[in-house]
Amino acid sequence: MWPFRLLLALLLGPGRAPGAWGAERRAGEEAASAGVGGEPWCPYKVLSEEGSPGRLCFRSPARGFQCAPERCTAHRSPGRALLANVLRNGSVLLQWASPPAERLPALRGFALSCSWEGAYTRFQCDSVRLGTACRDYLLADAHGSVRYRLCLRPLFAQANRSGAEPPPPPPAAECVEFTVEPAGMRDIVIAMTAVGGSICVMLVLICLLVAYLTENLTPASAKRGN
Repeated sequence: MWPFRLLLALLLGPGRAPGAWGAERRAGEEAASAGVGGEPWCPYKVLSEEGSPGRLCFRSPARGFQCAPERCTAHRSPGRALLANVLRNGSVLLQWASPPAERLPALRGFALSCSWEGAYTRFQCDSVRLGTACRDYLLADAHGSVRYRLCLRPLFAQANRSGAEPPPPPPAAECVEFTVEPAGMRDIVIAMTAVGGSICVMLVLICLLVAYLTENLTPASAKRGN
């Protein structure tokens, strides 16, 4: 049954009203709960600047990912809840912690906003809405040598019952800033290292050749005079 729901969710896309996101999220997570290894998939939508509700997509979570120092640089938000793993290939894997246990029943997803600072101004990235099962998100092909700022905010349901206690205030967004090392600079450094090593080897060979020629081709009379 769930493959049919998944196919239906993928075929029906931007033409639906924005309020359909909650129903899509529940249907998607029910379908995803039967994923590989029993771990739910992560449903998400990328919202364009034109206000389009976006198409519902799914991704496999990167459970247990650890940032290896030789191929990754970790940046953590001041509140320690949001972690940006900047990979050497220009991708950025975001990871975040779960909200407090008492607020999990009211959790309706996460809102991820992104901006990056250029030479003179700050440009907006795509906004993303993620389901409750999501605890990471991959930002692929990030630009090099620019300052990124990513903010994650949990979305909670509001209490509608009359006389009910007012819900606690929404938590502040967790934000993390980082700069992606440009791929071109890595290639230049590698190339300069290789060229520098080749030049050193050539200089050594030239010195040895000069010493050999000086020793063996000097006239015998000059040697006796010396």
